[in-house]
Amino acid sequence: MLLAIDVGNTNIVLGVFEGSRLAWSWRLATHRERTADELGILVSQLFAHAGLARDRIAGIILSSVVPPQTRPAIEMCRRYFSRDPLVVDPATSSGMPVLYEPKTDVGADRVVNAVAAYELYGREHQRPLIVVDFGTATTFDAITARGEYLGGVICPGVQISADALFQRAARLPRVDVQKPASVIGRTTVSSMQSGLFFGYVGMVDGIVARMRAELGQPEAFSIGTGGLAEVIAGETNAIQQVNPDLTLLGLKMIWERNRS
Repeated sequence: MLLAIDVGNTNIVLGVFEGSRLAWSWRLATHRERTADELGILVSQLFAHAGLARDRIAGIILSSVVPPQTRPAIEMCRRYFSRDPLVVDPATSSGMPVLYEPKTDVGADRVVNAVAAYELYGREHQRPLIVVDFGTATTFDAITARGEYLGGVICPGVQISADALFQRAARLPRVDVQKPASVIGRTTVSSMQSGLFFGYVGMVDGIVARMRAELGQPEAFSIGTGGLAEVIAGETNAIQQVNPDLTLLGLKMIWERNRS
């Protein structure tokens, strides 16, 4: 069994692969002050709840975009699984050529997503891809038809925008991000929800269209992942496929490349 761990700014996502199958997956809140033991206790409880023995894990792969949590995650793997994890380095261990400048600046999760997207949707058809990840930030990543990570776009995530409205506008309340009943809101809350939700739908449509034009590839295939991917995808023509497990699948692929 393989344990895949992705440490993001908002969530830590864990997945256990049994052979090629993603058998279990969990999501924890990211706390930058969390210690290795705190993380280990939480993971141990998840394994116990699933009836899964920790000693069945034969390998661990880790990607992280939160430096204060990288070391505790590595220590957790050593203490609770007696294994050193393979830590993803986008420039050297992903197996995908990275054209970003400098290579070390690109987030590990973005390249992990690109690896999975190319293997699942690009290689067979020899077509360029665009991956849209609705995480803490909303990122758009371009992969060439040759399987190279080209670069992309980084935008504030929808929840960041919602929090900014609440914090900077004295009379606006904090709202949950969800699709309202209509574009034209008749209450303050529904007006804010409309701006956040449909604003992001328009942003996705616009940026993907501009990326396709810049690539000179109007047929570039677009994949959505992350928390709001399924909700946004239903309202936009830009996203053609949603895969909520893209990052975990990419981690497994990178593990197999490095093992072989």
